[in-house]
Amino acid sequence: MKTSSPILKYLLKKDVQWSNHCVSILSKYTFFKSLKINCKFLEISCDGIAWLVSWVAFIWLLNSKSMLQMQVNMLVGLILDIVVVAVLKSIVRRQRPVAIKDTLVIGPDKFSFPSGHSSRAFYVLIFFTKLYSLHPFFYLPLTAWAICVSLSRLILQRHYMLDIFAGAVIGVLEARFLEFIWISETFAGNIASFVGSSDELE
Repeated sequence: MKTSSPILKYLLKKDVQWSNHCVSILSKYTFFKSLKINCKFLEISCDGIAWLVSWVAFIWLLNSKSMLQMQVNMLVGLILDIVVVAVLKSIVRRQRPVAIKDTLVIGPDKFSFPSGHSSRAFYVLIFFTKLYSLHPFFYLPLTAWAICVSLSRLILQRHYMLDIFAGAVIGVLEARFLEFIWISETFAGNIASFVGSSDELE
């Protein structure tokens, strides 16, 4: 990420310093040490492609008319999230704290800003607590999951603090945008019919 703005250069420099300092502090606490062990699981649990593939499979396998509107809206949000994050990463092109050697990481995903895991985690959180509210029993686990996913990005040194914060904000904004364009039950059924998944909806 190249910039000629002295203020932005200063903020980015401070972001790197604060992020490194934060990782150093967190590594001293037992809870965060145990979190680091589970970071790979958290990483997979919020992977964009995994969510997309799993959600499409969920729509096809459940085949429920009563849930179709929710499913289609969630899918639209997941696609929106992937596109928004990919475009921003391609534009900003900020290097990650530590280069990822995973050969599956290609294209814009090799860049750091914003955190796609954070945006997705907070999008899912807002979706299931505000847009399609689950039972309040699930609110705390969902919130804890979203926060832990975001923290894991810092602990694994996949992102800087600013990347994670920006990702969380983007996820919330995506959910609010989806609320604004919320797809009707009829239109969701038309979409499902077009792709051939609602021929025998129950």
